[in-house]
Amino acid sequence: MSNAVSLSRHDEIGVITVDNPPVNAISHAVRSGIVEKLAEANNDDSIKAIVLNCAGRTFIAGADITEFGKPIAEPGLNAVVNALENSSKLVVAALHGTALGGGLEVALGCHYRIAVPSAKVGLPEVKLGLLPGAGGTQRLPRLIGIAPALAMIVSGNPVPASIACDQRTIDRLASGDLLADAIEYTRDLLSSRAPLRKISEMDTDEAEVDEDFYDQFRASIAKKARGYFAPEQIIKAVQAANLPFEQGLARERELFIECMQSPESAAQRYLFFAERHASKIPDIPRDTPVREIKKIAVIGAGTMGGGIAMNFTNIGIPVKVVEVNAEAIERGLAQVRKNYARGVKKGRMTEEQLEQMMNLYTPVTDYDDLNDVDLVIEAVFENMDLKKEIFRKLDRVCKPGAILATNTSTLDVDEIAAVTERPDDVIGLHFFSPANIMRLLEIVRGEQTSKEVLNTCIKLAKKIKKVGVVSGVCDGFIGNRMLEGYGRETGLMLLEGASIEQIDKVIFDFGMPMGPLTMNDLAGIDVGAKIRVERRAAGRMPDDERFGLIADKLVEQGRLGQKTSAGFYKYEPGSRAPTPDLAVGAMIREEAARLGIEQRDISDEEIVSRCIYPLINEGARILQEGIALRASDIDIVWTNGYGFPPYRGGPMFYADTVGIKKVYDTICHFRNTLDDRFGYWEPAPLLEKLARTGKTFAEY
Repeated sequence: MSNAVSLSRHDEIGVITVDNPPVNAISHAVRSGIVEKLAEANNDDSIKAIVLNCAGRTFIAGADITEFGKPIAEPGLNAVVNALENSSKLVVAALHGTALGGGLEVALGCHYRIAVPSAKVGLPEVKLGLLPGAGGTQRLPRLIGIAPALAMIVSGNPVPASIACDQRTIDRLASGDLLADAIEYTRDLLSSRAPLRKISEMDTDEAEVDEDFYDQFRASIAKKARGYFAPEQIIKAVQAANLPFEQGLARERELFIECMQSPESAAQRYLFFAERHASKIPDIPRDTPVREIKKIAVIGAGTMGGGIAMNFTNIGIPVKVVEVNAEAIERGLAQVRKNYARGVKKGRMTEEQLEQMMNLYTPVTDYDDLNDVDLVIEAVFENMDLKKEIFRKLDRVCKPGAILATNTSTLDVDEIAAVTERPDDVIGLHFFSPANIMRLLEIVRGEQTSKEVLNTCIKLAKKIKKVGVVSGVCDGFIGNRMLEGYGRETGLMLLEGASIEQIDKVIFDFGMPMGPLTMNDLAGIDVGAKIRVERRAAGRMPDDERFGLIADKLVEQGRLGQKTSAGFYKYEPGSRAPTPDLAVGAMIREEAARLGIEQRDISDEEIVSRCIYPLINEGARILQEGIALRASDIDIVWTNGYGFPPYRGGPMFYADTVGIKKVYDTICHFRNTLDDRFGYWEPAPLLEKLARTGKTFAEY
């Protein structure tokens, strides 16, 4: 007998209740419990119909992640769904919270469904590189139609109950207490002699879609699905819903196994767990206090500052926006309003909600007005002297216990903290642009940052829906420190003979959102140039004329990228479409000749290795130095902050997939064959150790 599932009687209605905190995951105890209680209810003559209900904050929210990768003990999920559907008595599912994945498949096995208006349903398996494996691809198209079912399954996004009701996934919305309404609905069904409606016995309507529907659908998702394995398998599975149900179910099982065995799914499932591990810090006990954050301030009303502020107003936290004058604040808040207006245009919020958001902002030009904030985030440009000046002011005016955070992307957080009398309250919160959209937040732990401050920021990241990854202090932290080699080798390969278009195509085909040179044009070539100037002045870059040479030459010519309609590419006015520019190619050849570099053909394979392997090599150093706690933390940074394709799992997982020995040998080959006078290709000690011992980063 399972304690996770119980059966109670409400007159002639039996209520099966799942109680498996925190999210009623459909574990073996839940599966076996549902089957047992269903049989008990079917064998009880006093029970005329059954309600499947869940205790706590949600209906069955999906699979039990502790069972991932392990043999599934019987009964499996398919057996549970079939038992519900073949119940001799009518079964109604009562949904609240979320019914996701296996949870929705269980609900689809029931004869009818009722939900509270706030509930959401969905089949998110695609986000793990999988497809629904318990009849989801077969029942949903039969119930709501091929087109809406395919869209829901391929996107993996949850659908609000109101929309699900319109689509017929849900039969009725509850108006009061869910269980009471579900029991009343069940009695109504009994009194009207409603049939035991089995979705498996329904047929899809092939006439509802055009002959070329599936090809058109493939074309519509081609950009988003690029490189992923599961979306195509889902399309094939939904197509199989036109077959007799048992044949369709068998096809779904075949395709599910193909997905499960694919390297893409392995990478996506790895990232799923990596994201959950990222918030676990070994020396931060679970009972570490958390400071209350009720009011914050952001220093700087530019694009970054405004984007940072939006994360907090989105969850109802008021923000004081600090700038040198009222005009600068007005410009910044105008951009914030524009960002929110896009949400109104897309139906994500109302005009009234927009105004409520804007009312949470308070313009501030005097630092003395920051004496009541719980957290202040400095978001000015990358200049150490300026940041120090700001932190001296904050140290003077902010109340005891206020957290002082810097959004620096490269600078030494400890050096900034040292100008205050409270270095234990100083931390780095490195948001990624656009800060109101990008999920990654690098949480930079200074040498004296207190555990309480760190724990508060880790918890706060979750509240503002960011993926927080803790980094130690070093030049560039995790992401930007690794990025240096990626950009460096791109520039060197241009001098050595690779074309701009070839490099961009190869890296795009590898899976990055765009090639490195297109990205440079988009971000502004002058941004990187300014950073190089500061780093050279501080002695934090090798004295290598080749490093960033082509980009710096373009900046000298006023070619700053898209914003000047010319960078590595040229752009027609008002267009973002890059066009190759022969003048840039000629300039590159001239610089190569001046430096005595003999240009050659560079293979696509070499381009991938020279762009990606520096990430791995530097990641190994970061890991060995303790800057990152885990290889998986590095992968979370790169997949969430830099566009590394999730279906490759991140640079460290990719290295394990390719083979550490192969990566190491290739790096040694580049060290021995390229002009490596500055030691760019010296293998990291950890990489060499793993290669010699046959270990992986995952095992480190």
